[in-house]
Amino acid sequence: MKTADMSQYSTAQLSITIFKESIDKYHLLDKIDQDFENPYPDDSLEHLLYRKNWIDTVQWHYEDLIRDPEIDPVKGMKIKRLIDTSNQDRTDTVEYIDSFFLNHFKHVEPQKDASINSESPAWALDRLSILQLKIYHMEEEANRNEASESHREKCNAKLKVLLTQRKDLSFAIDDLLRDIASGSKYMKVYKQMKMYNDEDTNPVLYKDKS
Repeated sequence: MKTADMSQYSTAQLSITIFKESIDKYHLLDKIDQDFENPYPDDSLEHLLYRKNWIDTVQWHYEDLIRDPEIDPVKGMKIKRLIDTSNQDRTDTVEYIDSFFLNHFKHVEPQKDASINSESPAWALDRLSILQLKIYHMEEEANRNEASESHREKCNAKLKVLLTQRKDLSFAIDDLLRDIASGSKYMKVYKQMKMYNDEDTNPVLYKDKS
């Protein structure tokens, strides 16, 4: 992966394959506290993609749990803290993926009229990862035997839209990477600089330190 010519294959399709693998692996046990094991080499793009989707998959189920209207408040706060941590891990992993691409394309000389995309490759892949989770769970609902026929029909209609979105987003991701490889676009890695997790920038956290 470190030396692959990204103009010769679909990074989006590779990502979808890995996202499916991660989602299927999670649902073998379907437990948010199960052990995580990444099957790909540490220095590979596949490793980052698998980790990214695993974080998303676990968080998807955190989000389900916290919406229980009868949840114990203490348990709910614990899950909220886990979601906060997961969000930070998600953001960090997206930035690692963008750093991978930045390094991969470091020898490409941007054209004089090169432009920057409003969304980086990794943040587009972040959307693809979430989209694959939506497809998995919408397909579950579309085929849920105990659900009403009207429910399954609605979910099937939504599933078709999600599949179209995946096709369009996949094309856009591969197109962006081809443009970066050719020098017609260039990319930067912007750190998210989230302030509410930082004891130096969140007033609630730093007020007692002064």
